[in-house]
Amino acid sequence: MKKWKKRGAIVAGGVLAVGVAAALVLNALNSNIALYVTPSEVAAGKSPQGQVFRIGGMVKDRSLKRDNLTVHFVLTDLAKDIPVSYTGILPDLFKEGKGAVVQGRLGADGNFTASEVLAKHDENYMPPAAQHALEQAKRAEEAPKP
Repeated sequence: MKKWKKRGAIVAGGVLAVGVAAALVLNALNSNIALYVTPSEVAAGKSPQGQVFRIGGMVKDRSLKRDNLTVHFVLTDLAKDIPVSYTGILPDLFKEGKGAVVQGRLGADGNFTASEVLAKHDENYMPPAAQHALEQAKRAEEAPKP
């Protein structure tokens, strides 16, 4: 085999290896992505169907109900409410009236089954998307009705 053919084969093999590695990395990233939506977007039907995604908002006051290890509560952005059920132990900072982000799937009945519950870590922090949704909901409530 001539020198330039050997060099071309090595270059082609390197390009193929980089392409396969990139495809594997992109596939892994795609399968681990969880989109973030608000309760209003879920109620409007803008949530991913049949996929894992995250909903962020406030835990509605007096909505927390426990049934053995299953916990039922309502997540709200002050405009729309989404019922959530979670089986497991809740984080220590999880409380009614406080912010939370849940990850899971939306059932056909409109109930969200969470596989993970994240509570905000201090009283001043809120994800920017959740803060924006709460501000919009407050503006919509305060707007004069015709």
